[in-house]
Amino acid sequence: MKRGALPLNALRAFESTARLGTMTAAANELCVTHSAVSRQIKGLENLLGVRLFEGSRTRLVLSDQAKRLLPQLTLAFDAIQEAVYQVGGTQNDVVSVSCLGTLTMRWLIPMLHDFRNHNPEVEIRLSADDGPIDLRRSTADVAIRVGRQFGKGVVVTPLFEDAVGPVLSPRILPEGGLTEPAQIGSLPLLHTRTRAGAWEDWAAAQGISLNLNGSEFEHFYFMLEAAIAGLGVAIAPIVLVRDDIAAGRLLAPFGFSANGMQYVALNLPGARVSILRFVSWLASAAGPTGSLGSVKPVLPKHQSLKP
Repeated sequence: MKRGALPLNALRAFESTARLGTMTAAANELCVTHSAVSRQIKGLENLLGVRLFEGSRTRLVLSDQAKRLLPQLTLAFDAIQEAVYQVGGTQNDVVSVSCLGTLTMRWLIPMLHDFRNHNPEVEIRLSADDGPIDLRRSTADVAIRVGRQFGKGVVVTPLFEDAVGPVLSPRILPEGGLTEPAQIGSLPLLHTRTRAGAWEDWAAAQGISLNLNGSEFEHFYFMLEAAIAGLGVAIAPIVLVRDDIAAGRLLAPFGFSANGMQYVALNLPGARVSILRFVSWLASAAGPTGSLGSVKPVLPKHQSLKP
C-alpha cells in the first residue's frame, strides 16, 4: 500500500483501542465517539482482509495479525509525536502524572513550584491513584508508586526507600514516654486499608506481639489526620510525616526503618523530552529523602530512649 493511501485515522483508532484495551477508552483519547472508533476499525479490517480483534465487544482480544501490527504502529505514532514536539516546541506540552494520593498532597505538590519555575512551558496534570497501573493502557505519562517489584516494559527510576515507623501526637504520649516498642500496645492503633498489614509487619520486625484491634480509615490521609488529632498511633512512611514532625504535631518514638519497598517513578521507553525532564526532576527532588534508610527517634526534649 502506498504511503498516500494509508488509512491513518483507522490506524490511530486501532492502535489506541489495542493499547488501552477498550473502544470507549480509545474514543476518549481520540475525542471521538465509540461508534466512530468501531467504524474505523471495521473499515481497517475490511481493507486489510484480516480480523484484528477476537472475542466479545466487552472483552477484546488481539488476533495474531493485530499482535504483529500493534508494536510497530505504537512506535510509529510515538515517533511522529516526538517529531512534532521537537519542531513545534513544548508550548502546550502536558505531562499527566498518576501519584499515590497522600504522597501527592504531602510531598509532590509542595515541591511542584520548583519544576514549574524551571519548566514554565510544561503543564503537569495530577491524578491520585494508589492501585497498580499499566502505562500502555493508561492516559498517564508518569506513575509514582511504591513496592518491591514493578511491571516489565517500563523504565523504573528509583526515588527513595520506604522507611516507616509509629507516629503519635504529643498529647497522647504516656507519662514517662515510650521506651520500648511493646508499649505501643497500650495505645489505640490506627490502620488504613492502603496498607492493611503495616502494623503486623512492624511488630514482627520488632520481635513483639501487638493487639491489632483499632480504628481503620479508608485513606492514608485520614489516618494521619486522626493521629495528629490524638485519636491513636499510626504507622507511616517518613516522607508523609516529615513536616508534621518538624512542626511538633507528631512524634516518632522509635524512628523509621526501611521495609524493603521503594518509591519509584515509572514511564514508558521512548518517552518524549518533557516526560524525561520531569522524571529527572523527581529523582533530583527525592535526593535528600532518598538517603533515609533508618531515621533516629523523634521525641520530646525531656525524653530519651534507653541505651
